[in-house]
This record gives sequence, C-alpha cells and structure tokens, in this order.
Amino acid sequence: MNKPAPRTFHVKNFGCQMNVYDGDRMGELLAAEGMTAVADAGAADVVVLNTCHIREKAAEKVYSDIGRLKREDGSRPAIAIAGCVAQAEGSEIARRAPSVDVVVGPQAYHRLPAMLAAAAVGKRSIDLDMPAESKFGALPRRAGHQRPNAFLTVQEGCDKFCTYCVVPYTRGAEISRPFADLMAEAHALVDAGAREITLLGQNVNAWTGEDERGLAVGLDGLIRALAAIDGLLRIRYTTSHPNDMTDGLIAAHGEVDKLMPFLHLPVQAGNDRILKAMNRSHSVDSYLRLIERVRAVRPDIAVSGDFIVGFPGESDADFEATLRLVDEVRYAQAYSFKYSRRPGTPAATMDDQVDEAVMDERLQQLQAAINRHQHDFNKVSVGRRTQLLLERPGKLDGQLIGKTPWLQSAHLIAPGLAIGDMVDVTLTVAWPNSLTAEVLEEVTA
Repeated sequence: MNKPAPRTFHVKNFGCQMNVYDGDRMGELLAAEGMTAVADAGAADVVVLNTCHIREKAAEKVYSDIGRLKREDGSRPAIAIAGCVAQAEGSEIARRAPSVDVVVGPQAYHRLPAMLAAAAVGKRSIDLDMPAESKFGALPRRAGHQRPNAFLTVQEGCDKFCTYCVVPYTRGAEISRPFADLMAEAHALVDAGAREITLLGQNVNAWTGEDERGLAVGLDGLIRALAAIDGLLRIRYTTSHPNDMTDGLIAAHGEVDKLMPFLHLPVQAGNDRILKAMNRSHSVDSYLRLIERVRAVRPDIAVSGDFIVGFPGESDADFEATLRLVDEVRYAQAYSFKYSRRPGTPAATMDDQVDEAVMDERLQQLQAAINRHQHDFNKVSVGRRTQLLLERPGKLDGQLIGKTPWLQSAHLIAPGLAIGDMVDVTLTVAWPNSLTAEVLEEVTA
C-alpha cells in the first residue's frame, strides 16, 4: 500500500567522524528531495540510523534503537539502517526487524532517496554494493550554512587488515577521492561558513592523487593546496596510520601555518609481540621515532593515540609495556578500549582470550594514565596566548566554547562574540578535560 510522501527526516549518527560526514551527506540528499530535518526522531517521517560496527554488541544496540522508534499509537516512521552495521548484517536486519524499510551500506547511501521512494510503495530495499565508481559524484554540491568546523572525507576503506578490525570488510579497499573534487568541496564548505576543515579517512594519510598540474601528490600536497584557500583558517586530519606518515607530511607540520599542531597517530599497544599479532606492521621503536621526527619540526605538537587493552595473549608484562609507552609519549589525549571480538576477524578465533575482569582493570589503569598526561598537557598550556575558534554555546549565560590549535576545549565568557569568531585569548585555568580562557583582544578574523 502506498504511503504519503515523507516530509521530515532525522539522522542519528553513531561512531566515528566519518559517520558524521556521511550522516551530513545523507541529510543533504534528503533535503534536496524537499524534506526538512527535525531534531526529534519521534516527530520524523523518516529516521536514518547511521551505524558503527567497531564496538562489541553494536548490532544489538541497533535492534534496540529500532524497537524504540515505535510510537504510542502503534505507528512508526520509515526506518533506514545505514553504515557499517548495515553492511555487516545485511539481510539479517531485514529478517530480525521487519519494520526496517531500507538497509544501505556506506558505499551505497547516495541511492537512499530512491530506496525510500521504493519503500513508500511497499518495497523494502537492501543495497550493500561497493561499486567501483565513487558514490561522491552522485551526492549534491555542499551548500547552505556550515558549522565553523567542517569534515571532508578524502579517503575511504582500508588495506591494512589489522586482525581485530572489521573496516576492510565494511568499508572496502582504500580509495582516494580526486584532488579536484576535494578542492571544489573545500571551497564550497568555506563559502558556506566553514573556517576549519578536518580531512577524514580510515587511513587518511594514505590519500594520493594528482594536483591541478597533473603531478602526483600525497596528503601533504593536498594540505598545501587547501592552505591557499582564502577564508580557511585551520586544517586538521584524522585518522592516520604510522606506515603512511611520509617525509612530506611530517615536513608540512613545520611549514604549513594553517595545519594545526595536532597529530592523532594510533599505536594500539606498547609491545612488539602484540603489535605483530594485531598485524600492525610497525614496532614500538619505529612508532617512537616517528613521534620524535614530528616533534623535531613542530615541538609544541599535541599527540593523540588509540589503544586496545586485553588483545588475545596480552600478558601483565605486555600491558605494563603499554603503560610505559604512554608515559614516554605523554599523550595530550588518547582513546582506549577493551578488545572486543568482531565476527569474521582473525583475532576472534585466537587462543588466550583475556578475561573480561582483567580487561576492565587494565582499561581503568590505562585511562588513569592517559587522563593524568592530558591534565598535565593542559596545565602546561596555562599562560599561553593563542586563538580560539568559537564553536558552540556553553552552559552559562554568555559562555562560548572553542578549540585551541591543540584541539583542547576552552570556555570563556564572551559578550559580543559569536560562534564562528576567531578570538585572541590567554589560557588561564587548566581542568582535566578543558581550559578556561580570557579574551585578549576583539575578534581578529
């Protein structure tokens, strides 16, 4: 039976920044069809759950969210499951959740409007293709008012096949978007109000392309080209792989003023035997030498990382080595997780799986060490004169929150200033997860 054409939509994103980018693009696709975004999923005609498959029980959480979309009167919105859980679960979602109308993978979401149109006439759609042609050419041009900080996906997929990771199976092989397309999208983002752009990729520093002269360039070449855009004040990139930190990219950290002094470089563990079992293809020593090289060209750089505790076979001594690495690098911030079995990955069937209680204890120890170094980094920042890009309102009247060049959150009372302003400040008080700032001058940009 035909249903009324949907007029409103809500996109709920889970997981990484690339999912945020994909969610924004799906919203733009639906807006181009004349639909309006609403903040409340309960009031939407269409709800898109843009899922992440990295963490344990990700699929079960999706099914719980699907159940919560049923309204008191028994009705429900049209439901689309997108992202990596959609890719991994596929038709199993349709079997377990008959209320789902659309299942679409992360390489096929440009077809979402047509799939929803089919759902409106009673036809459930499942599209998990990973087409050779890029989905990006089918997406609408970036338009409308942008937040001051915008995401730009430049690279997708992964060829590294870490033994714990599902990304190669849910996102496919590494692909790089064309240089010209990225420059056009960046210009559109800046024209629409973006002042900072974060370049995204599963292995963002694996990006390669040909510039406007037809010369082969890596991510550093793209960054240098983006830095020439008037109105673009800041450039960041994430997530990097140690094997793809080229000489040119390291040099860019010391030569490109708009490239912020922040590097997210996951290591995952502090023991070579565990790294080999993870198929990480770098050693502790090679990782530390990379950090040294980056700090040599940009001494004030803030370093971030990712860690997994409780990988199969990890002993107490192996974990102690990870704690020593944290102390040696002195991370400005980092993300840490308990190992979680992902079906279909080699690590899921390895011997010597670590007990859950042991993982819990190790995670608490690791997070305490990371938090201590983060607070130390913030304390060292007190007295610094720098700039904040104001991004959102704070909890207090007249309070705004922005980011320092080192990706620290800082809050200030700023009458007369607005989101999107770049303001000169002094950092005055260090908190465990943020800083207090005071305005030095009027808005400078």
